Amino acid sequence: MKYSIPSKPSSIQAIFDKKDWASAYCNVEKEFNNAKLKLIKGKVPNELKGTFYRNGPGRIERNNKWVHHPFDGDGMITAMKFDNGEVEFTNKFVRTKEWEEEEKADKFLYRGVFGTQKEGGVLANAFDIRLKNIANTNVIKIGNDLLALWEAANPYVLNPDNLSTIGISNLNEVLKKGEAFSAHPRFDPGHHSIPRMVTYGVDAGPKSTIRLMEFATSGDNAGKLINERKDSFNGFAFLHDFIITPNWAIFLQNAIRFNPIPFILGQKGAAQCISSNPKGNPKFLFIPRESGKYAKEPARVFDAPEGFVFHHLNAWEDSNEVVIESIFYNDFPSIKPNQNFIDINFDDLPEGILKRCRLNLQRNSYKLETLSEQCCEFAMVNPLKEGLAARYSWMATSFQKSGNAPLQCVKKQDLLTGESCYWSAAPRGFVSEPIMIPNKTSNIEDDGWVLVLIWNGERNGSDLVILNANNLNEEAILELPIGIPHGLHGSWAEKT
Repeated sequence: MKYSIPSKPSSIQAIFDKKDWASAYCNVEKEFNNAKLKLIKGKVPNELKGTFYRNGPGRIERNNKWVHHPFDGDGMITAMKFDNGEVEFTNKFVRTKEWEEEEKADKFLYRGVFGTQKEGGVLANAFDIRLKNIANTNVIKIGNDLLALWEAANPYVLNPDNLSTIGISNLNEVLKKGEAFSAHPRFDPGHHSIPRMVTYGVDAGPKSTIRLMEFATSGDNAGKLINERKDSFNGFAFLHDFIITPNWAIFLQNAIRFNPIPFILGQKGAAQCISSNPKGNPKFLFIPRESGKYAKEPARVFDAPEGFVFHHLNAWEDSNEVVIESIFYNDFPSIKPNQNFIDINFDDLPEGILKRCRLNLQRNSYKLETLSEQCCEFAMVNPLKEGLAARYSWMATSFQKSGNAPLQCVKKQDLLTGESCYWSAAPRGFVSEPIMIPNKTSNIEDDGWVLVLIWNGERNGSDLVILNANNLNEEAILELPIGIPHGLHGSWAEKT
C-alpha cells in the first residue's frame, strides 16, 4: 500500500471501506522476541536510539465470544527498539491474574467496565462488581521499571527489555492494594530543576478525592515519590487525562451523571452508566503543585466550557490567565448495550474538536476558540514544551475536513497561525496515537521525528511509520510481523 502526503484534507468523506477499519479488531496470536523489522521504504534515522513502547487491547475474543467494547480487551505491550538504524520488535501480553485465569478457562470470567458480560446472562453478572485489571491503556518506563497502566487499579511492572511480567506494583508502598493510578501521567521536563512524572488517582463518588503525586524520573531516585497531596471536590469525577503547568495540575470535571444501579444489577458495564448531564456545570479543578509558587494553598474551582473531554493537548500560564488546549466532544461517546462496536456508524458519534480555552483566574471567566474543525484525537506537543506555550502540535485526524470518521492522517498544526500539513494512510490505512520525539541535538521546536503505528487494511497487518516532525515527510516504513488492533497510548524511552 502506498501512503501519501495530502496538501489539504478532503472536503468530502474519504473513500474507505469500514471492513478495512474493522479488520484490525482481531486477537494477537503470537508473541515475538527481538524480531528484526522488515524495512519497506526509506532509512531509519541513526539518531533514534531508544524504545517505542505501546499498549492496547490484544485479546478481544475468547471461545468465539467477543468483548462488548475493545477497551475491555486484555493489554498487550509492544516494544520497538531502535539502534544503529535498525528496529527490533518484541510483544507480550501482560500476565495479570485475571488474564491467566481466563486463558486457562478459555472464557470471560470477569465483567468489563465497557459492557463485556460473563456467560450466563444478567443473573450471572448481577452483584458481581469486581473490576478486572486489564492493564491495557498506557505503558511508561520510569527508573528500571516498565509500568503497564490501567487507571482503575495498581500498575503492573514488566521487564523493560523482554516485557516479561514481574507482577502488580504498589510503587514502593505508595499505593494501597487496588488503589486507582492514572493511565495518563504527564512528564514535567524540568520546570523545577529536575524532570519528574506528575500523576494522580481518583476516589470517585458523590464527593470525589484526587490524590496528586509527583515522582522523580532521573538519577538514583528515579521512581521515588517526591511529594503528594489530596483534594476533595463535589460531584462524581470521571477523569482520564489532565494537564500541568509549572504551578498547577489542571483537571476538567465533565458534567456527567453516574447511575450505578444497572451495573450492580448486571445490565451494563460501569462506563455505560455514565451519561452527559445537560443541567450540570463542567468545572476546571486547579490543584497547586507542591513545587510551585502556590504550594500549600487550597485547590481552586473555575467554570469550564460545555462538552466532554477525554484528552488535553497542553496548558500554560500567561500572567493572570491560564491557556488550556483540549479535544472537546459534544457528548459522551458510548457504545450502548445493544450495539456492536464493529458495526458503529461514525455519523452517529460526536467528533473530537481541538479548542483553546483562555481562563482568567481573577474573574473566573473564559474565552473559547476553535483551533481546528477537523475530527482529531491523541494530540501532543514537543515533550520539552509540556506546560509551556508551544507553537506546534501533532495529532491523529480523519481524512475529511469535518464530521466524524476513522483516524487516517497524522497532522502537524501551527497553533499560532493555524497552518497545517498532513501525512495520510488513506484510503486503506488507519493511524494510532502519534508520538513526537524531539531531536536532542537541536533547540528547534519541530525538529525531530514522529512515530506512528498504522493498521494496513490491504494486508491485514501493521506498519511502523517514521515521519520527519517538521514537514511529515516519510523517513521510513517498516512492516511488523503481526497485526496490532487499534490501541491506546504509548511512550518513548531514550537509550541509556
